[in-house]
Amino acid sequence: MLKNKKLEHPRHQITKIISRIYKRGMTTTSGGNISIIDENGDIWVTPSAIDKGALRASDIICVKNDGTIEGKHKPSSEFPFHKAIYEARPDIKSIIHAHPPALVSFSIVRKIPNTNIISQARHICGPIGYAKYELPGSYKLGEVISEEFNKGFKAVIMENHGTVIGGSDLSDAFERFEMLEFCARTIIYGSQIGTPNYLSENQIYDFENQAEHMLPVMEKTTHLPGEIEKREQIYKIVKRSCEQGLMISSYGTVSMRWKHNDFLITPTNVSRWEMSIEDIVQIKEGKREAGKTPSRATWIHQEIYKNNPEVNSIIMTQSPYLMAFGVTGKYLNVRTIPESWIFLQDISLVKYGTHFKFNNNSEIVHNCSTALIIENDSVIITGDKLLQTFDYLEVAEFSAKSIVLGVSLGNMVPINDSQVEDLRSKFLT
Repeated sequence: MLKNKKLEHPRHQITKIISRIYKRGMTTTSGGNISIIDENGDIWVTPSAIDKGALRASDIICVKNDGTIEGKHKPSSEFPFHKAIYEARPDIKSIIHAHPPALVSFSIVRKIPNTNIISQARHICGPIGYAKYELPGSYKLGEVISEEFNKGFKAVIMENHGTVIGGSDLSDAFERFEMLEFCARTIIYGSQIGTPNYLSENQIYDFENQAEHMLPVMEKTTHLPGEIEKREQIYKIVKRSCEQGLMISSYGTVSMRWKHNDFLITPTNVSRWEMSIEDIVQIKEGKREAGKTPSRATWIHQEIYKNNPEVNSIIMTQSPYLMAFGVTGKYLNVRTIPESWIFLQDISLVKYGTHFKFNNNSEIVHNCSTALIIENDSVIITGDKLLQTFDYLEVAEFSAKSIVLGVSLGNMVPINDSQVEDLRSKFLT
């Protein structure tokens, strides 16, 4: 589970997360509900028939342990299945139910997403349950869902309905919810351009059992002038990436070179949504800032900076349209529009496992162009200024999206060689 250091009242936790889900297009004004059960057994839940895009803390309802209701609205009509899950699983302390489009797509074709599509997804999501259709708001729906949770699932696809996710707290539930929808989107987008490839059990095992290399700790940390500004830049780009669906709670690393081969990098095991500038880790002469744990990808960033002096910022993330190419092995031809080719020129695809520390990673480190995709894992974007690097990420994702969406219209006609040479002479010389 990712760390969420902020202690907030259930009312504030719920309104923050439902707003995040709504703004990311993963539920509608009327759809979805969230609850938290506290140490007294009281359940805090979103209200019925209130705009999910404008909920305030005062709108959240408390259903007391004795059944009495406190609040100015009615509790969600789906409250019965929330209560049934809490009764079936005392370890679950928060529940998210919503109708995110990709997971609804799976629910209406009666399938479950295979989370072996991305390296860390199975660990986060766990096995996925499936609940047969029952009338929304009915006690029978509560029964079929709680039966699935009784089997040990923390994520359940609801037939012709949506999904319901449980967690040890709301941050844990949201991390699982966000990852499962990401997997569903990646599978769907990948299926539009090819055939998704899934990781084997051995590949998942190798990923989860990599020997983590913890950098030694600096004896003394010195903060140079301008470091706070760089930390703020990293913080703002991480936040923007999350808001735009280019990064999720559990995955995404951003770094900036700050002096020679020393750099600042995002931490591990901290929700990207909740990260603060204080969480960012300084790496100096191969050592880490005391009391902080940098990203597990720190060594990749370190080697890229050492071997590519023109690179001053790196973003390593997962975005659904780029990863559609990453999970199918299809070539991403960025000769779509002039901007895409000028910024990106070519995006290489490297084999899964190339990014493991104990393998030969020269293909990543020494051939690090503007953008590189690691099969079933991530995309690495490099550049000079961090905002420029983020722009490259956006352009790459938009290019991938245009190609995926264009498949239903016909075959892509790329910019031809003569047009590319015109672009090269005008913009790159």
